[in-house]
Amino acid sequence: MNNILLYELAHARTGDKGNHANISLIAYKQDDFALLVDQVTPERVAVHFGARRPSEVRRYLLPHLGAMNFVMDNVLDGGVNDSLNLDMHGKSLSFHLLTLPVQRP
Repeated sequence: MNNILLYELAHARTGDKGNHANISLIAYKQDDFALLVDQVTPERVAVHFGARRPSEVRRYLLPHLGAMNFVMDNVLDGGVNDSLNLDMHGKSLSFHLLTLPVQRP
């Protein structure tokens, strides 16, 4: 097995509602989806975003699309309109997830 970064297997999109963010992770190849399900868990995502201190991370699987959606509660410093944090919303969150290391057989 070798370690690679998630962006080699998938792409991502991000959205936000108030103080909560969601990130959709979509496998480039359907064959890699099982590996993503196994290794990109809510627990690993919570640790990866530890500096943002999510109060909860939930994962929703979309197997027919080869995708999953993560909802992270309380990670946006009060929300886009309330936050003094520059560019920690939207694309920057999805790019951060894509730096998660995974093991490829």
